[in-house]
Amino acid sequence: MSEKSVKTEKAEKTERTERTERTERTERTERTERTEPRLSVFKTYKLYVGGKFPRSESGRVYEVSDSKGNWLANVPLSSRKDARDAVVAARKAFGAWSGATAYNRGQILYRVAEMLEGRREQFVREVADAEGLSRPKASAVVDASIDRWVWYAGWTDKIAQVVGGGNPVAGPFFNLSSPEPTGVVAVLAPRESSFLGLVSVIAPVIATGNTAVVVASERSPLPALSLGEVLATSDLPGGVVNILSGRTAEIAAPLAAHQDVNAIDLAGADETLAKELEIAAADNLKRVLRPQPVDYFATPGTDRLTAFLETKTVWHPTGSLGASGSSY
Repeated sequence: MSEKSVKTEKAEKTERTERTERTERTERTERTERTEPRLSVFKTYKLYVGGKFPRSESGRVYEVSDSKGNWLANVPLSSRKDARDAVVAARKAFGAWSGATAYNRGQILYRVAEMLEGRREQFVREVADAEGLSRPKASAVVDASIDRWVWYAGWTDKIAQVVGGGNPVAGPFFNLSSPEPTGVVAVLAPRESSFLGLVSVIAPVIATGNTAVVVASERSPLPALSLGEVLATSDLPGGVVNILSGRTAEIAAPLAAHQDVNAIDLAGADETLAKELEIAAADNLKRVLRPQPVDYFATPGTDRLTAFLETKTVWHPTGSLGASGSSY
């Protein structure tokens, strides 16, 4: 057999092999397409308390729907017991969190922004469903929320210089004022702004060293519950932020009256509920931030940073350097 015939035979054999492989791939693809579709794997939403993900102790759930009335998920319906457990977790975490350096808190808040960036698509979808927004608008909301975490991360080690400092006094004394966190803060998340508004009320509370018990938007709690998953993987100590879902009035009442809650943000309360909670909060002289119209896309400023800060003032004698009576 000539060399040319051998090459021709090899080429024909190679072509037949490739044709057979193409046919087999096509048949496998067709068999795959003919198989039954996979069952949907629905997400189980849970509370975020003390760094863990419990269901409500009551075992209750309620349905959450999108803006068109389509079912999205069943979420836990928190009870008074859940609220009390969240306060215990927040109080337990307060010492270490308030004692951490401002620089370290800023690093952790920035890490939250990093983790949100990695799960951006999930939050765009959840915000679009929750608020009835188009995808571009939902993307803008999520991007602004991520930027908001970065904003407050940058303020953690600067707010003390803005609101504290040395005070001029008449006498041989140093007089220094410095801000300190108030303690455990109950936060009623905004009802309509399920994510940007949520971040805008949580971030300043923890940036200044407080711990938080957050009541998610009753109508649109899914972005808040998913945020708990992000916080759990962002180096944030368990208990610093605790997120509850359910009926706002049912959960907020025991929080407003709780003797171990030091302050309450009423951003998500209507006028009637806000008045009732403010009366309950007066029993142990809680700081109360009343609800007010807010454009959450606007630059937030420092108002929410200072809302839950106490000012500690220290007097110290200057002393004497010698017998001449000179002082420093």
